[in-house]
Amino acid sequence: MISYTHQRKNCGLAAIEFALILPVLLLLALAVFDFSRAMQAKLIVINVSREGASLAARSSLEYSNQQIMNALTASTPPLNMASFGMIYITKIMGVSQQGAVRNVVVEQYRWAQGYNQNHYAPSSSVWNCGSSAGTWASDGSCQNIPSPGPSAPTANVMTNQLNNGDLIYAVEVFYNFQTVFSGRTFGTGITIPQIGPTLDAMTVM
Repeated sequence: MISYTHQRKNCGLAAIEFALILPVLLLLALAVFDFSRAMQAKLIVINVSREGASLAARSSLEYSNQQIMNALTASTPPLNMASFGMIYITKIMGVSQQGAVRNVVVEQYRWAQGYNQNHYAPSSSVWNCGSSAGTWASDGSCQNIPSPGPSAPTANVMTNQLNNGDLIYAVEVFYNFQTVFSGRTFGTGITIPQIGPTLDAMTVM
């Protein structure tokens, strides 16, 4: 027959074991939670880039690129695009030069409302305004891009796939994903820095 004292010792050991393993279980649970959040964020970023390319190609004459980007970012909750996101829309033209067609940048825009708030400006994989030509204006447009010709910047997308005079739009969406504890301050005065991967997607249309 098990004594009452023996039962209390077993309960005490179980409590100690649980206290030791609880932090590990919590870390595993948080890792799974963050992974699922990151997957959801990536899907949203992909969908926004697709919808953005469709809107830019179909509605650029009716709505400004800034209006398109504002509409896109309004559809992104639970993502906080205003603090951690950026969108680029780049207009590209195929231009025949010396017997070959080169893809040149005609226009580029970044999301002005977001940049004015978060100053988050990751590098575009298509072309970066200011790298070889152009300067960013306060309205989010790249100014002083050379007109299509030998001095126009080359777009790093759809190489050798455009005909002379073809126009396409590349929409890039970036999101600086934050883990659960990013930026949190604990009672001891310890602040965890903002950490997390940069999620991105590009659609060309």
